[in-house]
Amino acid sequence: MTDAIQRATPVEVFRTHSSVEAEIVRSLLIAHEIDAVVASALSPTVFPLPRFGHTEFRVAVPGSVAGAARELIAGHLDEAAAAEVRRLSENLGPLEQRINYSFRDLGLLEHALTHRSRAHEDASGGVIDNESLEFLGDAVLGFVIADMLFHQFPTHSEGYKSKVKAGIVSSAALARLAEDINLGDYVLLGRGEEKTGGRRKQAILADGFEALIAAVYLDGGIDGARDFILSKFGPLIEAAGDRAAEAVFTDDWKSELQEWLQAEGRGLPQYRLARTDGPDHRKRFTLELLVGGVVEGQAEGRSKKDAEQRAARIVLEKLRDGQRATDT
Repeated sequence: MTDAIQRATPVEVFRTHSSVEAEIVRSLLIAHEIDAVVASALSPTVFPLPRFGHTEFRVAVPGSVAGAARELIAGHLDEAAAAEVRRLSENLGPLEQRINYSFRDLGLLEHALTHRSRAHEDASGGVIDNESLEFLGDAVLGFVIADMLFHQFPTHSEGYKSKVKAGIVSSAALARLAEDINLGDYVLLGRGEEKTGGRRKQAILADGFEALIAAVYLDGGIDGARDFILSKFGPLIEAAGDRAAEAVFTDDWKSELQEWLQAEGRGLPQYRLARTDGPDHRKRFTLELLVGGVVEGQAEGRSKKDAEQRAARIVLEKLRDGQRATDT
């Protein structure tokens, strides 16, 4: 290997289990005009015991400046890390209290709250959105809920348990749980998404709640995630013991909207695809809902069916609120 190649080859200068510390180090080096990148190494274990403690964040710089980088890190890290932890504690501490979980690594919580619109607007490339955490959270939630239903209802049919599970982990249910903890107040959005009311969008809230589940799992392991999920979904599972409560899990907003419109003599709703975003394996659909040829609302979902249900809920609530305001 030539000297030039050796000097340019990335060299690891710092390793930590805290995403906060890793980002502090990267920012510190960049501020001193040293190119730095952060990479993470994840344990291949899907459900490690007793907790997830194998995530490592590694900071690397060109070999020619590795020595200077290490000296800089040694001289400034403690003070900078303390300041960053204080900032995160002040901003996210109230959310920790609402969910009754204290993070060992607050950087995970901040990551879970970072919407792709914020990441896209960051020119440094150091901000990572929460979509990977959303994917993981969906898997953890599905596993924990299935395990809970298996033990809670051992004699119920597979069909019944599947129906209950589908309702419990639906986007509508996740969005409601997110609203219960005011998650929208803490989501980190880009300027454009902020202006269009992103903090109240059902898709952003539901996805953020799944990312939050993943953050708890990564920070506290499967036991921590199970406790958190039980605290939020336990009442729904208990309600499922009564077959009369199955209606709780249907959330058929399209049918409810149609019935309401017909009762008001306003005709049938129409759904129109506005746009499709994302790669083929992770597409998102935005649909507009029209009543009498007028667009009354729109919503985004992972499928057209999901987007239609979300749009129906938004429009139904809007029309009902408008009717109540007129009546009073």
